[in-house]
Amino acid sequence: MKRTTPAIGPLFYFGTAIVLGLYFTFAAVQGAFGLFNRVQIEAELTTLKAQRDMLRVELAEVENRTRRLSDDFLDLDLLDERARFVLGLARPDEIIIR
Repeated sequence: MKRTTPAIGPLFYFGTAIVLGLYFTFAAVQGAFGLFNRVQIEAELTTLKAQRDMLRVELAEVENRTRRLSDDFLDLDLLDERARFVLGLARPDEIIIR
């Protein structure tokens, strides 16, 4: 009776192919450039864009106030308001309620 040994070559080949397939699937989903990381980066991008837009609005307000207090264009009402707020000034005929 002749004994046959199982072929290890095809078993090794398919085993390696399955392991590599699983590795690349895992890397595509959870790796540094995977799907989960991409979703996280896109969410962070949306948050940063909203923050950038808020900062642009704030910058426009500060530029407007700065222009209104410049030597070329002096807004006396704004100057009066800033002096009252920052320096705590009041006119002699005003009553201050805290």
